[in-house]
Amino acid sequence: MPTGVAMRDARAQLFDAAERVLVRDGPDALTSRAVTTEAGCAKGVLHRHFADFDAFLAELVLDRVGRIEAQAAALRDAAGTGTVAGNLTGAVTDVFGPVAVAIVGLVISRDELRARLRRSRPVGVPLLAEAAAMIASYLTVELEMGRIAADSEVDTLALTLIGAGHLLFADRKSAPPDAGAVGRMVETVMADVVQRRLL
Repeated sequence: MPTGVAMRDARAQLFDAAERVLVRDGPDALTSRAVTTEAGCAKGVLHRHFADFDAFLAELVLDRVGRIEAQAAALRDAAGTGTVAGNLTGAVTDVFGPVAVAIVGLVISRDELRARLRRSRPVGVPLLAEAAAMIASYLTVELEMGRIAADSEVDTLALTLIGAGHLLFADRKSAPPDAGAVGRMVETVMADVVQRRLL
């Protein structure tokens, strides 16, 4: 982009460009130059909006975290409808889209980014921690409705679903797992707490 031409919503364009580079080429390829080249703008545009590249990456991760927090409300609203396993299968599949999986890899691979994120999110891996909280919140509502066993450990179930989901989706060069594979994982994790007829 020529100097002097304003970008509309530069933050969103830079985030979108970073996500494309991240998904296509991986965390090691994500540099400020790669992002601005992908966005079609001068490198200085990024530095006008963010203190440095790690600040940009932290905001990128937090933007994704915000999307999960928005998904959490929709998932809680689904409690009592459909089946528990069906709702969870959809939620796990939504959480582990290609961008989210790539961002988890980015957080794990960059010490400075992790250190910045720890200032506001001291526990867990950002994105995964929020996904687990989303699932636990949903399961709490289902527990209150009597659709899962009263003695269910919702936090442990949520961590198990997110951990197993991450293993299913992470580091894949091929297509992501299909709904059947995700559904089988969810049903296995939930088998002891959900009546079979409600799966």
